[in-house]
Amino acid sequence: MENMTPYEITIKPNRSWFYIDWRGLLHYRDLLFLLVRRDFVSRYKQTILGPLWFIIQPLVTTVVFTIVFCRFAKVSTDELPPVLFYLCGLLIWNYFSNCISITSTSLMSNAGLFEKVYFPRIIIPLSTILSNMITFAIQLLTFLCFYFYYKWTTPSSALIHPNIFIFALPLLLVQAAVFALGVGLWFSALTVKYRDLSFLMGFLVQLWMYATPVIYPVSAIPSQWRFILIINPIASIVDLYRYAFFGTTSLSLNYLAFSILTTCVVLFSGILIFNKVERTFVDTV
Repeated sequence: MENMTPYEITIKPNRSWFYIDWRGLLHYRDLLFLLVRRDFVSRYKQTILGPLWFIIQPLVTTVVFTIVFCRFAKVSTDELPPVLFYLCGLLIWNYFSNCISITSTSLMSNAGLFEKVYFPRIIIPLSTILSNMITFAIQLLTFLCFYFYYKWTTPSSALIHPNIFIFALPLLLVQAAVFALGVGLWFSALTVKYRDLSFLMGFLVQLWMYATPVIYPVSAIPSQWRFILIINPIASIVDLYRYAFFGTTSLSLNYLAFSILTTCVVLFSGILIFNKVERTFVDTV
């Protein structure tokens, strides 16, 4: 014991606005995995159906969309079966919306944890992004069950043309995760000071969905207005998911390039504002 060298850790405030503690993230990876497990398990803990809600929610939403928008409002689905059209759109949209809704309040909801122990604060929003990927995987399996049913057993198979772009879907999921992280960092930093945003989040996410081709195809948007989709990266991701599975698309790859650029800008600016607020947010909360 006498030969042991003293071990000391000095915790200092982050001096740079654009800084990510990669070494800290690696050191606290066990905490990250524990938080991912906590977020996933606690969501439907002590419920009767448990994880089945991950399947029931998109199915119920799809039924409502089919009745309201397809049967009554007569919104086009590009001749695709409405069930597949809406399930595919909801697949990536649900992941994105859940990420930003939970991440936006991550600082306030974990303030008690921050006061007790040090760890890189960005672990909290990262755990939300990763835990929602488990939900995404469950809902993807649900969608694939319906997809193969329509592809192999119904006359609609002639309208379903999967293509090689389907192998790029994991990259699109990563882009959606990065964009959701950037947006979540922005809102999590702002809600610390402006608590009204936490009450407005549900309303803002709902409006965002109507600005994204989830319940309608891009072809329903007049061509002179489609340029607006450039500033909405999730729009091109949703459209490309449908293209990969069905072979129908109305956006060129130029929109994807702008989407990636916008995603990078949102992420970098989100890290900047998050790091600025992170230094003193415990005092504010």
